[in-house]
Amino acid sequence: MSKSSILPVIMAGGSGTRMWPLSRSQYPKQFLTLCDSFSMIQSTVERLTGLEAFGINSDNSVVICNNDHRFIVAEQLRRIDKPAGSIILEPVGRNTAPAIALAALNALNQGNDPVLLVLAADHVIQDKDVFHQSVKHALSYAEENQLVTFGIEATAPETGYGYIQRGSEVSLEGDDDCLGYSVARFVEKPDQKTAEEYLASGEYYWNSGMFMFKASRYLEELKLHRPDILEACEQSLAGSSIDLDFLRLDDEAFAKCPDESIDYAVMEKTDQAVVVPMAAGWSDVGSWSSLWDVEKKNADGNVLKGDVISQSTGNSYVHSESRLVATVGVDDLVIVETKDAVLVAHKDSVQDIKSVVSTLKKEGRSEWQSNREVYRPWGVYDSIDHGTRHQVKHITVKPGAKLSVQMHYHRAEHWVVVSGTAKVTVGEETFLVSENESTYIPIGIVHALENPGSIPLELIEVQSGSYLGEDDIVRFEDRYGRS
Repeated sequence: MSKSSILPVIMAGGSGTRMWPLSRSQYPKQFLTLCDSFSMIQSTVERLTGLEAFGINSDNSVVICNNDHRFIVAEQLRRIDKPAGSIILEPVGRNTAPAIALAALNALNQGNDPVLLVLAADHVIQDKDVFHQSVKHALSYAEENQLVTFGIEATAPETGYGYIQRGSEVSLEGDDDCLGYSVARFVEKPDQKTAEEYLASGEYYWNSGMFMFKASRYLEELKLHRPDILEACEQSLAGSSIDLDFLRLDDEAFAKCPDESIDYAVMEKTDQAVVVPMAAGWSDVGSWSSLWDVEKKNADGNVLKGDVISQSTGNSYVHSESRLVATVGVDDLVIVETKDAVLVAHKDSVQDIKSVVSTLKKEGRSEWQSNREVYRPWGVYDSIDHGTRHQVKHITVKPGAKLSVQMHYHRAEHWVVVSGTAKVTVGEETFLVSENESTYIPIGIVHALENPGSIPLELIEVQSGSYLGEDDIVRFEDRYGRS
């Protein structure tokens, strides 16, 4: 039984550009369902089940995410009935050292000094029991004021991972079951020859980016090695505010915080680092080829998702989201189809997908940023058609949810209810619109849409006007705190 309470800290701020076109800026990898029935962040939280004996309660977890993703995080955790104890919103990304400092400072401000179990929201771990055993080993070291990093037992000469070289075994008095080593050094991603040498030596682990240590110990080391990061985090928390279920930082103070990883800021500098080995089928799923590596394959070595027909196809990953995809006579490809984009890449070249995203950004296209389906705190909409003066959306509103009270300067809207009942406000009038009924919202009229029922509300919205951008919204009232 743990002597300390354990606080899971889940870092969910990544952008996942190498997993385009499924992963987009507004809906990145950690929110995708890739390997099982859960999204990656849901799997990360579910993985904590069974660790209650060691003082871990997933309901108290801290999630650190981008401000734009706050409602996605809250909704995905609500769906698995494991809401976070706190969701800290970063106005800008500043890497892992500040993110973990925020969680540690926030815990100490509440009068606690827990052991932090720091996890990434977008990793795959296939063997939960081995993961739990490694956490148990790490806890003993963390309670003795060591800073633990988890080293993944290397199974191949990977050039896409950083490595940790282990030093001598670190023993704990009265605990012969623990297996941890001092950290000799952290090394960057190696070339092929060096990676092969690392694997042959047996002294190197893949750097997992998972950690365990007391909140106060981490802050002590951060103050020693990077006091500028600690000061910026303290100031951003001092000016923070509570917004619904979220903790908002002081934007200006946090923007001044240096961008630094925990490895560079603390772990490479401290003399109190311990590496605990883990062989739990881990992957950071940093590319489509690494996802192919961990997925179950058919007799031809293919991973097929969705409506796919494959003939004379081998060792490929094929994902269909919205239509039939057929492959004939190809090998070693990644093919990913979404409603608005198709990716075809050789498995050996998938690391270069980020250059496609960069090109999309430079050309001012929206496909790098958002999917055709866009998630909102009240539900989701799918832009199914658009022209120069019209746009058609399929809108789904969750039971009890309400869109903001708003108006538009440049567009009118027609709403046709196809399922459920809508409570509609147009100007001073409020009324119900049922299935197969419609209503019209003129330009410049204040209006609102609400689902008063117990089933999802689905409707078709037809917009017409001279400008159809999402920024043509003037909000007068919004239950979700959006300006």
